Amino acid sequence: MLVQNKCDNYTQFYKKLQRDPLLRNKFIDALTTNETLWFRDNSFFDGLTNVIIPQLIENSKKQTRVRIWSAASSTGQEAYSVAMLLDHIGRRKNIRFDLNKFTILGTDISPTALQKAKMASYSQMTISRGMRKDFLNKYFVKKGTAYEVSPDIRKIVTFKQFNLKDSFRSIGKFDLILCRNVLIYFSDDLKSQIFSKMRDTLSKNGYLAIGASESPRGLTTEFKQFRAGQSVLYQVN
Repeated sequence: MLVQNKCDNYTQFYKKLQRDPLLRNKFIDALTTNETLWFRDNSFFDGLTNVIIPQLIENSKKQTRVRIWSAASSTGQEAYSVAMLLDHIGRRKNIRFDLNKFTILGTDISPTALQKAKMASYSQMTISRGMRKDFLNKYFVKKGTAYEVSPDIRKIVTFKQFNLKDSFRSIGKFDLILCRNVLIYFSDDLKSQIFSKMRDTLSKNGYLAIGASESPRGLTTEFKQFRAGQSVLYQVN
């Protein structure tokens, strides 16, 4: 990218990044890994299905709004997977359930990934990576060779560009935060900072989900484990 942008060294390139938002977004896209799939990690989604989401649905009877954050949401599969699961479980249990009481925020640093997420249109190859057949039939509309997420699911999910290094104050409180397979790329110091901000961003009795290979141990003592089936989540001490 230095040659393409006629820069002789990294200092020149850095200064150009500071001045040019479009170049900065291209640089971010080149650096980020947008690996994702539907219902990623069966044990985790089993825990959501059997423990966490039923609890959030129960909470929705007493709350005006239940908020979920999919941090590092890439092209949207995680956020939409959770939205579909919410609707599926709420209707299956035949209880008083209003999907519109739930809002899901998906954030990512990559503008290209977010644009794809907002479009909510996925190729056959992308759909084949983890999508359940019953959910495909229920929550997607086929448009040519692509599959679009149904309007009922899309309306509770929004996306915005966000850097986990920034302040979390602007995004409010959440009942469930999913920040899975992200922290492994950060230094211990930055991990500690993010855990501290996550603590302040979780609502009372809220849940934090991180990757199976990730842990706050040795970085913070502000979280306690919460076991949901075979999956481990965290709550504020």
